[in-house]
Amino acid sequence: MLVSCPREGSVDCRIAKICLDFGVRVQNSVFECEVEPAQFAVLKAELMDIFDPDEDSLRFYFLGKKGRQRVEHVGAKPTPDPLRDALVL
Repeated sequence: MLVSCPREGSVDCRIAKICLDFGVRVQNSVFECEVEPAQFAVLKAELMDIFDPDEDSLRFYFLGKKGRQRVEHVGAKPTPDPLRDALVL
């Protein structure tokens, strides 16, 4: 999941605190959460309750054999996928 925390008390900081309840920070705005499906449902529901889809962006990457095929994006600023989207050089 990608999350940034630019100022204390912001929605981004609240998102970061929720992520830390389920996993660890691996970079400033990246959290690694190894959770069971039921825990993931709770985590996602908590994040969806506080984030603003017009301003914020969440990405969920699922690891494992078919993980590359399972990326969920919610909110603003979709990221192009170089393996599926056209790339002009």
